Amino acid sequence: MLPNLNSSFLKSVLALTMVVVSVAAGAQDQGDAGLKDLENFVKNTKSGRAAYTQVVTSPAKDGQTPKTKTSSGTFEFLRPNRFKFLYKKPFEQAIVSDGQTLWLHDMDLNQVTARKLAQVLNGTPAAVIAAAADLKGLQADFTLTSLPEKPGLKDGLQWVQAVPKTKDGQLQSIVVGLKTTGNGIELAALEILDSFGQRSVMTFSQFEVNPALAAASFQFKPPAGADVSRQ
Repeated sequence: MLPNLNSSFLKSVLALTMVVVSVAAGAQDQGDAGLKDLENFVKNTKSGRAAYTQVVTSPAKDGQTPKTKTSSGTFEFLRPNRFKFLYKKPFEQAIVSDGQTLWLHDMDLNQVTARKLAQVLNGTPAAVIAAAADLKGLQADFTLTSLPEKPGLKDGLQWVQAVPKTKDGQLQSIVVGLKTTGNGIELAALEILDSFGQRSVMTFSQFEVNPALAAASFQFKPPAGADVSRQ
């Protein structure tokens, strides 16, 4: 089935938009390593490409073992507002933003859903972050905190947590993990905790900093015979 707008995968995409399309101007605390790395990433990494693995863990019910689902694929982005997730396992799906429209394509069923990007992002933390001019703008709606290393997830990363100041949204928190390499700041991990206690962890590998990506490569054309729904 095509993922709906409440799916864990699409929540991850919207949360990741905070990183790939925001423009940061400066961290208030110049000694804050996590915020400085986030600032460096959004200012200097104009495009990126990586493989990812996502593990979604649902909260345990009635003493049962928590259920997990694992998926994998590839990810590309080009500022501003263009990104592409190719969801390869266990099912083939694509989520593509051309800067104006968000396209969701279930390849097995040949079904396509198209929505205006602004409508999809409206009312989500990603919308605020994508529209913010700098970290001060984010701090109006989020509590931003640099976190210590998280050995249970990945070592040697700088972590930044964004907690919405309003408590009526779908997300409890977003945590971004960044890694410094000889090529610059790389996106290494993204952890999302929603209001139902479901945790989604995306880890990125083979990250390419500033590859040559054309805007045209983020254009999406529904394949022949596809069932297209425009919302």
